[in-house]
Amino acid sequence: MLHQIRFTSQKIAKFIELIEHLYYRRRTSLEPFHYKTLNNIPSSLHMQVVNDESGWNEVPPNRYWGEANVDFVMRGEFQIPAEWGSEDPTALFLPIGKAGNFSHPEALVYIDDEPYAACDRHHQEILLRTGLNDGAVHRLVLHGWTGSQTGGGEIALRMGQPELVQIHQPTRDFIALARVALGIAEELTGDNPTRAHLLTALDQAFKLLDTREPFGKNFYASVGEAAGVLQQGIEAAGPTLDVDITAVGHAHIDLAWLWTLAQTRRKAGRTFHNVLRLMEQFPDYRFVQSQAQLYEYVRQDYPELFQAISQKIEDGHWEAIGGMWVEADCNISGGEALARQFLLGHQFFKQYFGAGSYTPVLWLPDVFGFPWSLPQLAKEAGIQYFFSIKLGWSQYNRFPYDSFLWQGIDGTRLLTHFSTTIEKGASHASTYNAKATPYEALSTWRNFQQKDWGAPGQTPPLLMVYGHGDGGGGPTYEMLENIRLMGNFPATPRVTPGRVGDFFKKLEGDMGEVLPVWNGELYLEYHRGTYTSQARSKRANRKSEFSLHDAEFLAVYAMTLDKHYLYPHEMLHRAWELLCLNQFHDILPGTSIGDVYEDSLNQYREVFNLGRQVRDEALLTISQHLGGDLLVVNPSSFDRSDLVVHDGVLPPGVGLQRADGHKVAVQNVEGGLVLDVGTLPPYSVEPLKFVEVPIKPETPLETGGVLHVSVRHLEN
Repeated sequence: MLHQIRFTSQKIAKFIELIEHLYYRRRTSLEPFHYKTLNNIPSSLHMQVVNDESGWNEVPPNRYWGEANVDFVMRGEFQIPAEWGSEDPTALFLPIGKAGNFSHPEALVYIDDEPYAACDRHHQEILLRTGLNDGAVHRLVLHGWTGSQTGGGEIALRMGQPELVQIHQPTRDFIALARVALGIAEELTGDNPTRAHLLTALDQAFKLLDTREPFGKNFYASVGEAAGVLQQGIEAAGPTLDVDITAVGHAHIDLAWLWTLAQTRRKAGRTFHNVLRLMEQFPDYRFVQSQAQLYEYVRQDYPELFQAISQKIEDGHWEAIGGMWVEADCNISGGEALARQFLLGHQFFKQYFGAGSYTPVLWLPDVFGFPWSLPQLAKEAGIQYFFSIKLGWSQYNRFPYDSFLWQGIDGTRLLTHFSTTIEKGASHASTYNAKATPYEALSTWRNFQQKDWGAPGQTPPLLMVYGHGDGGGGPTYEMLENIRLMGNFPATPRVTPGRVGDFFKKLEGDMGEVLPVWNGELYLEYHRGTYTSQARSKRANRKSEFSLHDAEFLAVYAMTLDKHYLYPHEMLHRAWELLCLNQFHDILPGTSIGDVYEDSLNQYREVFNLGRQVRDEALLTISQHLGGDLLVVNPSSFDRSDLVVHDGVLPPGVGLQRADGHKVAVQNVEGGLVLDVGTLPPYSVEPLKFVEVPIKPETPLETGGVLHVSVRHLEN
């Protein structure tokens, strides 16, 4: 009652707001940046763009500088004052603007022409290495993108005041501790004694802070005693909640959505550089990233970054996960294409990270529903577990389980977990973009539906996936501070950094015998329009799947006939990579912007061209061995007796017959010929020969209606 009467919670919140930037004990403004817009730029920055003196504009603080969807480069410089010394850490503070709901604007920061870290609306501080405190002037270059939306209803971004700052770590640690304590207290009910104990500890601690002169020596001298009192009060406030949450950092990066693939390549570079910088500051930090395609982009564009990631994977700090080429749509993609997703993903991880380097979890947090056949495909690809949160978005019904065994059509089972972390204010039941706040830690447990499924005295383990996502960005310093503090906090689940694979092993060991079984499709009651939008792309996808199937069959057939025929591995590998890329869950369903589909259509053309080249070269080899004047192919797995449409022309007096002498009925039609070749067995090639026939009036075929075969090309 005392804290309610004296508004302790509101008062402490205002105190934190007052001092939250005082951990920058020293600050010096940087000279205004100069910037220019870029067009047709490569994925990584070439310094000749920066060295070109034309087209630069100055951006003073508090001025508008960039509109939506603009690629840009900025340049400036900094010099750490000699009097700062090297005892306290120094950082760049780069508030270049705020836009939209994602980490926009975003830029990769180069120091002395080397990529170092990234800045965006959520990552404005970049900690500098001690070697930069050498008295020299260092060049600063920002290569970025303004984002798909501008901020606050304004037509352009507004530059803040870029600064060089020195961090007073005790003040930062105290603010983090107070922030978490207040966050937990505000989520507890009034009848929970821990709430009163936490508010009392906060009140006593802030009374010891000398805030009369915020940047004065007395303030910083008072921080240590205040922090000690707060820590003692927290330790005496009560026990932790007997619940364990594994916290794993993540940066969901949609390969294409409100941005193109070209922008995604740069997003990966920005996000992953920041992950490595934060790992230097937090040794316990664990990060998970799926999609071999993303790693391939980094390998091509940022080779040194790729090597650093490889080392972190080997060390166990970074988890390559999922085993798929991309986080693919699973409803529209064909079964063979889903198998290729696993095949391409496994091949990549094994080649570049080593055998057993990836965690065998089917990692599809954002995919729009899952077919009943998926457990079988995943298990045959070596996958053991499945993770998502998407069914929490269903429009009407809450899925009844959060941890369960998903059983496929053939009886195959995958141990499955749906994260239950709720983002404050969101309408969905869970998120893969958690901010690791006290509210979210408590919500992960409160929202879990199977609290009583564990053995007596045992609570089921839970998973929280945190970090800014969709457009990348990843975890922040504040999130990692929160996790470090919530590892042993009163009335709070024990939140500890860990690996997804270890979480699933614990879940399997603790609850594997008691988990319920879901035998059927995992249908999402949402995003229904994705089954019909962008029909041209859906048609191109299916035609591509058929084309590559037929091309591979003919290539194998040619190889069995001719030992000198070289199977076209590289062409087919490239074609499948492109097809699997375009089955990403925001491309194939039709939920991306128009520019994405222009790129996609060009890539489908490349797939068709590769398939056509493989097909034609294989048919040439086959014809050399089987003979004949015309080849008829049945590339399907069942008998075919339907009519064949051919775009050639037979001259008068010439007919066709099969190798066994069976005459082929032929009819000229507009645009070519219709042939009745009889029944062809599965996966067969039948050579037809020209023969002389008496000339007689043309009569319709008597074998039934002509099977309609479209001869339209993709470009039409």
